Amino acid sequence: MQVLRAVVTSGSVTAAAERLGYTPSAVSQQVAALEAQAGTPLLERAGRGVRPTEAGTLLAEHAALIGGQVAVAEAALADLRAGRTGRLAVRYFATAGPGLLAPALARFRRDHPGIGVELRLSEPDDPLAEVAEGRAGLGLVVRPDTPAPPGVDLVHLLDDPYRVALAPGHPLAGRQVVELSDLAKEPWVGSEPPGPCLHAVLHGCAAAGFTPEVAVECQDYTTAQGFVAAGLGVALIPRLGLAVPHPGVTIRPVRGPEPTRTIQAAVRSGAPRTPALTGLLTALRDAASPQGAAGDGLPGRPRGSARACR
Repeated sequence: MQVLRAVVTSGSVTAAAERLGYTPSAVSQQVAALEAQAGTPLLERAGRGVRPTEAGTLLAEHAALIGGQVAVAEAALADLRAGRTGRLAVRYFATAGPGLLAPALARFRRDHPGIGVELRLSEPDDPLAEVAEGRAGLGLVVRPDTPAPPGVDLVHLLDDPYRVALAPGHPLAGRQVVELSDLAKEPWVGSEPPGPCLHAVLHGCAAAGFTPEVAVECQDYTTAQGFVAAGLGVALIPRLGLAVPHPGVTIRPVRGPEPTRTIQAAVRSGAPRTPALTGLLTALRDAASPQGAAGDGLPGRPRGSARACR
């Protein structure tokens, strides 16, 4: 149809061939093939040139519309490939929002203002299926450094150490660092639901030689700090979970060992590393660096250090 349009606008097969870079015979063959498909003549002789029949005029007009749409599609594809437009679905868990995802998205939107980001809250280990099936472009997950599940690649972002939350009058509150074993006989406020985050806590306690006695259960860090402030027990809370510390609690690092959860970005195996996906991963890495991560102001743990949840 574009060959036909070139013949109609130029007035001859020879002129159309010169414009398109074809031979006149190739142009004639293309027009003949189109006439066979249309079932009616498209061109007729007019002096030394040709002119379109009514059917030829109709198809030439549609060819112009199609050519315009193809140009629009090519421009849109170029914008998408360059990272100027597009959409990226992201799944994240609650405590990754304020200290990790929020600063990363602020930078990402400055660098890629035309990319729409769809955010949806999930549990720390839930979005893997969505990522593997392509329903989400990236998911933030808590996992130890173990092989990724089928269909998913994992990108290490941050080792998030746990801190102990104590009532201000607690005997251990005066220490700069608390030995984990010193919490063995304390009543605990359970702040983690079953899953990879709780596993990091229990694994660390087991390494210190005890199993915590949970006196009060809750499943969010804000409520846990409130219970601690009321003197109902102690709690281990990850650094990213302390973005808004309770004024009535004292936060201290722990050691011997220091429980740590590993936060990673999950992307689909074999998925094209588009400018949008690459840009968000870069922004997440920068936000996860010791200078960029939020929390209690203590330096983050670099990759490769010993951690309790291995």
